[in-house]
Amino acid sequence: MASALRPTETDPFVIHFEPVLKKLTDDDFFEFCQANREWRIERTSSGDIIIMPPTSGETGGLNFDLLVDFGNWVRVDGTGKGFDSSTGFVLPNGAERSPDLAWVRLSRWEALTEEQRRKFPPLCPDFVVELRSPSDSLAALKDKMQEYIENGAQLGWLIDPVEKKFYVYRPEAAVECLDNPSTVSGEPLLKGFVLNIARFWK
Repeated sequence: MASALRPTETDPFVIHFEPVLKKLTDDDFFEFCQANREWRIERTSSGDIIIMPPTSGETGGLNFDLLVDFGNWVRVDGTGKGFDSSTGFVLPNGAERSPDLAWVRLSRWEALTEEQRRKFPPLCPDFVVELRSPSDSLAALKDKMQEYIENGAQLGWLIDPVEKKFYVYRPEAAVECLDNPSTVSGEPLLKGFVLNIARFWK
């Protein structure tokens, strides 16, 4: 029966709770995700649950390269903690999001209790990345990036290999769209981190 609820390769499956059912608490939503580990799940600020399809091999490979490059910097830098796409964060507006890559300053991470760390951390990451796959809606990803910024993210990158564009999001600043860049710097938030993005356009 569960297979009938699986999203297709192109469309996420959205479950609308209100007004039929009350919005799940953060603990309820965490348990729902634990009971359905084979799904990639997010929740909007209005309480809708989004079950997303797994990524393609090509997109998964690009995301792996991104994680390796950034992970190497995180270990050397030591000022924050990195997270992959399987990590959910409860944003201040009540949404639960799982960026393709996230980074949280060490001081903010260590301020959480052990219980908060074991569940979905109740904070918005300082840095987030979303990597667009061919099936993703660009408009929906832009909305998600704006949500991150409005909830406290200090830097956001939206990587679009489909159109070979790179969008940079910062608080109180216009979105910067880079056309087919070869490298992108994370300064001043991510000191010394430069992403070689040229291989993403191949």
